[in-house]
Amino acid sequence: MPPITDIHALLIADRERTADLISSLSGNIASMVEASQLTASDDEHDPEGSTIAFERSQASTLLAAARNHLDDVDAALARFAAGNYGYCERCGGAVARDRLLARPTARTCIGCAAAG
Repeated sequence: MPPITDIHALLIADRERTADLISSLSGNIASMVEASQLTASDDEHDPEGSTIAFERSQASTLLAAARNHLDDVDAALARFAAGNYGYCERCGGAVARDRLLARPTARTCIGCAAAG
C-alpha cells in the first residue's frame, strides 16, 4: 500500500473543522432556543414561527450529520492508531489510495462497497 501519512493529516484537519462546525451549530441552536423562550410567540399564528421552526430543524439535522461524520473520522483515526487503516473491513484487501483521498473515512474497498 502506498504511504498514507498525508491522508492522516487530512483526517486530522477534517476532525478540527468538524469539531468547530459542531461547536458553531450547537451555539446557533442554543441561541435559537433561548430566543424562542424569551418571546411569547405563538408559532402557529406568528408568520415567522414556521421559519424559526424550520431553521431550528435544519440546524439540528446539520448538527446530527456533523456528529456522525466526526464519529467516522474518529473511527478512521482509531484504525490508523491500530495499524489497519487502508484495509477493507469486509475482505481485508487494500483500499485504493484514490478512494482514501476522495473519502478518507472509507471502511471498505470499492468492490465491497459496490456489493453492499
